[in-house]
Order: sequence, then C-alpha cells, then structure tokens
Amino acid sequence: MTKKQKAIYVMEELEKFYPETPIPLDHSDPYTLTIAVLLSAQCTDERVNKITPILFKRANNPFDMVKLEVSEIQAIIRPCGLSPKKAKAIWGLSQILIDKYNGEVPQTFEQLEELPGVGHKTASVVMSQSFGFPAFPVDTHIHRLLIRWGLTSGKNVVETERDAKALFPIEKWNKLHLQIIFYGRSHSPARSPKLAIDYITAKIGTAKAKKELV
Repeated sequence: MTKKQKAIYVMEELEKFYPETPIPLDHSDPYTLTIAVLLSAQCTDERVNKITPILFKRANNPFDMVKLEVSEIQAIIRPCGLSPKKAKAIWGLSQILIDKYNGEVPQTFEQLEELPGVGHKTASVVMSQSFGFPAFPVDTHIHRLLIRWGLTSGKNVVETERDAKALFPIEKWNKLHLQIIFYGRSHSPARSPKLAIDYITAKIGTAKAKKELV
C-alpha cells in the first residue's frame, strides 16, 4: 500500500469514526480559544475545560485580563501546570492585543506567533478553528500516529506537518487533524498501545507497529 493509498484509507476510516468534530477546548471566540490552547500545553483538554470557566468568569477579553495581576492569573491556572510561564504569557499577549490590534486576535500566522506563549501549533489551531484558514496543527497524537501509519519518518513535528499537508487534500486539513486526535485518544493511547483497539494501524501500519499490537 503506497502512502497515498494509506492516506485515502485513513481519511475514509476516520470519517466513519468521527463524522462530526467538535473543538475539544471550550471557548466563545478567538481570544478565549487562544488562551485555552495556550493552557493546553502539557495539560489535558479535560483539565483546561475545568479551569477556563473560572478564568473567563474573571476575564474573557484582553481588556479585563490585563486588569488582573499576573499572580492572580497564575493562581487560577495552577492546575494546568507551568502556571508562572503561562500566566505571564496570558497577561503579556493580552496587553499586546490591546496595544497593537485594538483587542482583537490577529488573523495571520506571523502576527499570532509573535505573541507570548503562542507557537506554531497554537497559531495553527486558532487560524483553522477560529478563522477557517487551512492548517494542520500537529500534536503528540498526530505525530505518533502518522509515524505508526507509515505516513512520515517522524524526525520532528515540522516534518510531520509538511508530510501531512502533502498527503492530505487541503480542504480536509481542519477536520482531519481533529479526527486523528480523537482516534488517538480513543483507539491508540500512547501509554498502552498493546491494549489499544487500533484498527487503522492493524490495517496499514508498519511491521513494527503491527507487532506491538500482538
């Protein structure tokens, strides 16, 4: 099976599993999504969704966020981990949004990635899910699964993103990256791959990946 054939099979199977792809992080606009994605670094979406309602009740826009002390933000988001760094980034990016963009989240990768705490993955999520721009954010689930499925050599996430964009149609990117995340969480967890019901890997995976399923 060629990589292109594998890619087609992956898309067909994931569409059966997940015809609908709700965004995992609760949010109400581009700003709250940006903050939620920032908080999700090294933290589960489930935990982030428990913390953001508390934070957004105090401040769900940059104007209200900068009225809080960094220490106040840190105290609220502590369960998400890396709270000193994340709190400083949240306050800092909020001030920049006010100073440079009238409180609005910019709609280019370059401008987003200039914001504190916003890397390429966060920018990709915001661009795709808030603004509908074609993007393929690569998280640990996507990186791991595309390696197991033989669709990338997986040297780094940059290469994985490039390979994914070359294999999958651009009109599928925004939905497909969520489908892969959902599949990874449900059927191919990283911590116990031998216990996973990994249908796709069993069908198209590499010999090494298939052996892990035995």
